[in-house]
Amino acid sequence: MNDTVSGINYLIAALRKDQTHDGSWNYPFETGISTDAYMIILLRTLEIHDEKLIQGLAARIISKQEENGAWKIFEDEKDGNATATLEAYYGLLYSGFIQRENPRMKAARKFILEHGGMESVNVFTKIMLSSTGQYPWPESFPIPVEIMLMPLSFPFNFYQFSVYGRVNLAPILILAEKKFSIKTKNSPDLSDLLLTRTGEVQWDIQPEYRSLLSFIKEGAEDLIGLPKQLHSLAMDRAKKYMLERIEPDGTFYSYFSSTFLMIFALLSLGYSKDDPVIKKAVAGLKSLRTDIDGLPHMQYANASVWNTSLISTALQLAGLSPDDPAVRKANAYLLERQQDQFGDWVIHNPNSLPGGWGFSDVNTRNPDIDDTTASLRAIGRTVEGSPINQDAWDRGIHWLLSMQNDDGGWPSFERNTENPLLDFLPIEKGEYMFGDPTSADLTGRTLEFLGNYTNLPDHDPAFKNAINWLLNNQEQNGSWYGRWGICYIYGTWAAVTGLIAAGLSTNHSTIRKAADWLYSIQNEDGGWGESCLSDSHKTYVPLNASTLTDTAWALDALIAAEDQPTEGIQKGIDYLLNSIDKNDWTTAYPKGQAMAGSFYIHYHSYRFIFPLMALAHFHWKFGQ
Repeated sequence: MNDTVSGINYLIAALRKDQTHDGSWNYPFETGISTDAYMIILLRTLEIHDEKLIQGLAARIISKQEENGAWKIFEDEKDGNATATLEAYYGLLYSGFIQRENPRMKAARKFILEHGGMESVNVFTKIMLSSTGQYPWPESFPIPVEIMLMPLSFPFNFYQFSVYGRVNLAPILILAEKKFSIKTKNSPDLSDLLLTRTGEVQWDIQPEYRSLLSFIKEGAEDLIGLPKQLHSLAMDRAKKYMLERIEPDGTFYSYFSSTFLMIFALLSLGYSKDDPVIKKAVAGLKSLRTDIDGLPHMQYANASVWNTSLISTALQLAGLSPDDPAVRKANAYLLERQQDQFGDWVIHNPNSLPGGWGFSDVNTRNPDIDDTTASLRAIGRTVEGSPINQDAWDRGIHWLLSMQNDDGGWPSFERNTENPLLDFLPIEKGEYMFGDPTSADLTGRTLEFLGNYTNLPDHDPAFKNAINWLLNNQEQNGSWYGRWGICYIYGTWAAVTGLIAAGLSTNHSTIRKAADWLYSIQNEDGGWGESCLSDSHKTYVPLNASTLTDTAWALDALIAAEDQPTEGIQKGIDYLLNSIDKNDWTTAYPKGQAMAGSFYIHYHSYRFIFPLMALAHFHWKFGQ
């Protein structure tokens, strides 16, 4: 592309072509091979003989193997990932379509053993292995099921975990209490991957955590006074928590992992493999299938609402009228998915009515801040300038403002759940799984929406408190850490655009410091690129290559921060225009994250959305 308008038109045409008949965009939500392996393991465990799907998933897993026998979760991960490699190895063996004598499998086994064996994988993989008879359950799990009985006033209760943590934890508590495992006649034997004899394997639970377990159990006894009945009462509560939160498609909260775990928990409680709840859950998981490069992939969740809200907004920023058929259909789809049910969010926010949006097509009870602001941006303008549906707009704004944390920022799903006791849990990456604190990306994106799309006055406390949180949480180098993207470029983009929309001067020292940092990490080719390693290292790590999405985020922040197009901005725009249609490993590099070091997301939509937003902002602001 040789000019901005051509680039904008190219991206608009690509997005128009990919819109589905219902107005949404169903670009894949790609998360590596773990879900593919787990689906094989689940189908084989339930003895569901969907050979075509299993064979396709196995083929996809094999296609991702590295030359050294390992699997990686991102391109620049050194050597490979032991957890992903074990999951792939197990799934392939259980599929029956590849034998352990195959050279590929021998190489994978060698890698697993050289990197600590089965004992080295993360706790969630150990739970899957234990549930399928490959790994011993611990004598006691780090969190006892009695936590289900703790009142909200208790210092450590179930509802202080994030909703994302809770929906995975409830079935895990049942499985761990039952020490449940199930094997079939076709189960592979993975005992040769244990470096210690099975009877000696220990889960790493230190004495201080044991005292935490005792604290919870004693608390339950003190409050309820029925120690003999506690166990069954807590188990019933965990089961009820799952069954009451099944979505219309049969999934538990619309996530792959929680649905997978729920199925095993129900089996442990005596449900048959053919029970309607289990059959519908499997059908719900199968509906998460997408196809990438001709092979099936099991998505962790469906991302249709997220994709559609962002794309509708980007198209409108690029000049499409709200009455354009693509925008009109997209916004009609979004309006149908505004939520009217009370979800778990009401526990910490009892004074608001429903009105948010969730992430996926089938999500009816788990709204989040990001999808709500994204959907409100999309429906926020008509040709006359008012929202396309005033009632939906008012309900969405009211819910959004009610979710602001007391510290001034915004969480992802639930307000005021931060609990320092979570830091004591002996579960690696527990802060990602169980915490939902204020984050720079959520706070910045919410400020950007409120500043650019609403008439909220500048002196409103919602603005002031959020601005103060961002000012107080800027990193020394001028960046911010973003919770749901990779990582510091993403967080800095969200914070800078949010602060400026909320009225902070572009000459403010905070903005200048952020802009200087972005210029300092620009690549020679004019683009930007950040490694997933930033996430684990908790500091910026360059990718040593540029990506379309990182470049668009950095550019969008700098365009907001500058009065004139700088040399750095112009070089970035040139990179975008010259790379807009490229296809290589950088365009498939994950730009979303859910759990540091183990779970990253490649949004196939991002290569269109964020370059379009950056080019549109550049064009409208600078007339180029």
